[in-house]
Amino acid sequence: MDIVKSLAAALLWSAQASGVLAAPHVHGVVALDVALDGSRVVLSLKAPLDSLVGFERAPRTDAERRAAADALARLRQPDALFKLDPAAGCRRVSVEVEAPVLEARAGPGVAASGADVHAELEAQITYDCAQPGGLQTLEVGLADTFKRIRRIDVQVAGPRGQAKTALRGTARSVKLGR
Repeated sequence: MDIVKSLAAALLWSAQASGVLAAPHVHGVVALDVALDGSRVVLSLKAPLDSLVGFERAPRTDAERRAAADALARLRQPDALFKLDPAAGCRRVSVEVEAPVLEARAGPGVAASGADVHAELEAQITYDCAQPGGLQTLEVGLADTFKRIRRIDVQVAGPRGQAKTALRGTARSVKLGR
């Protein structure tokens, strides 16, 4: 197991142990885990669909389909949502977004039934940084783009240990602690 996966597992374990994940699905609250390993930065996002698009089921109307497509497109091109220090020279190397309910891959039971469910979106964005010593902060623009987000619970794991913070209101900056 590589160090990034180990850091992500440590973040999950510490969140479970501290009770942060006791209520894993809270509308308006998203979780963002940041793992730092040498030149690599991995952002892992978990959000209730209600916090992003205002519903948690397969889109039923044209407006809902547009909202779902827009949210997925924004998260698959996340440069406006997450900004690492320019001095670090980071470049995005991969983006994975999973939201089966929005992508009509939820299966016949969820998509066809029309029943409301507590569905979520998960995303992982990976960066490689030419000058990792220049990483000091991460600017998070999720709440600017997705107006239903009230709080972003952020956990950072890196060479100097772990830290957690919550971004509320106009707070957008996360210290990376390098």
